[in-house]
Amino acid sequence: MSQPTSEQRPRILILTLHHGSAHVRVAQALEQALMQLRPSLKVEVVDALAHCTPWFRAYYNSFVIPLTYWPALWEWIESAQHRGSSTGPAWLYRLGARPLFRFSDEFAPDVVVATEAGLCEIAAMHKRERGRRYRLVGVDGFDMERPWAQPEVDLFPCAPGEPAAQLAAAGVPASKILPCGVPVSPPPANLPDRATLRARLGVEPAVPLLLVVFGGLGKPRPQCIAEELAKINSPLQVVFITRRKPRLTAEVERLSKGRPRTRVFGWVDNMQEWMAAADLMLSRAGGATVAEALNAGLPILGFDPPPGDERRVCELIETSWQVGYWVKRPGEISARIMHLLANPKELERFHANALARARPRAAFDAAVAILQLAQSGNY
Repeated sequence: MSQPTSEQRPRILILTLHHGSAHVRVAQALEQALMQLRPSLKVEVVDALAHCTPWFRAYYNSFVIPLTYWPALWEWIESAQHRGSSTGPAWLYRLGARPLFRFSDEFAPDVVVATEAGLCEIAAMHKRERGRRYRLVGVDGFDMERPWAQPEVDLFPCAPGEPAAQLAAAGVPASKILPCGVPVSPPPANLPDRATLRARLGVEPAVPLLLVVFGGLGKPRPQCIAEELAKINSPLQVVFITRRKPRLTAEVERLSKGRPRTRVFGWVDNMQEWMAAADLMLSRAGGATVAEALNAGLPILGFDPPPGDERRVCELIETSWQVGYWVKRPGEISARIMHLLANPKELERFHANALARARPRAAFDAAVAILQLAQSGNY
């Protein structure tokens, strides 16, 4: 196998998954930041499962079945993973990831970045058992479960506070923890003031705007949300964002037909603009979405999180961060929204608390640290 020349260094391989969109968004944000800092870099973002055996892909994706149809079972499985030292059997990862190991060897990375805990375990196994000398970086959202704490990992860019404390409690040295925030794409540098932005987006200036964002996994509940929004008698603009789900988009359009001040979008390329223009967001608690909302100072109503890390993030939203509420029952949606509309000071407090936790430069700070790792290696 021919080795890349010194002019091709450093080489950075980012391993991600297409479970939902959070892992991909973190990977893309890091790629963009790295390329802006050094355009000559060789950076490749890959779906790690696409380079694993077919049976291993089926195994890895099988969590969707209990998540969708038997949430209590998934809650038990996820809880065991969260408390344990591994997300799965080492022998299974070793066999299923053999093609990924070959791909990584051919790429000859100086740094491997893993955006999901299982992928981090697989990369750590590759380093440990095959003697590879690349630097390993583990990066995720707001919940750094114990399996991340592999000794082969050299750097953990993470959110400050609870995630950094989780890593420290799992035995990760402080020198490896970079509490820079969750790497997501920063707000556009030329973002106009709020009034101008709302005018450009067609948002009425004096009417509160609710952003409803559907998550990537599990069963969405558009009927429930539509029924709750129909109970609100205060003036309210609503924008639904359904992502790349044509059937869900059609269902939300049907449920919203005839409702004033309501719009439905599928995928949008200007999510940060909508967040900056909105007064409140009703959403699942995916790490990338929550990080972008904090960067925009947008109060959050966390709703319908699946068992696992999103429920733990909802606890942070309501209790530790005080940037919104965890709406635990469908019937609370309208009550929470009407309460906040009637109490603008509380909404403003949530806005200020969110801005205090904003880390819009997280991707760049992580990218700088990754480059420093790459330059410290012996090639």
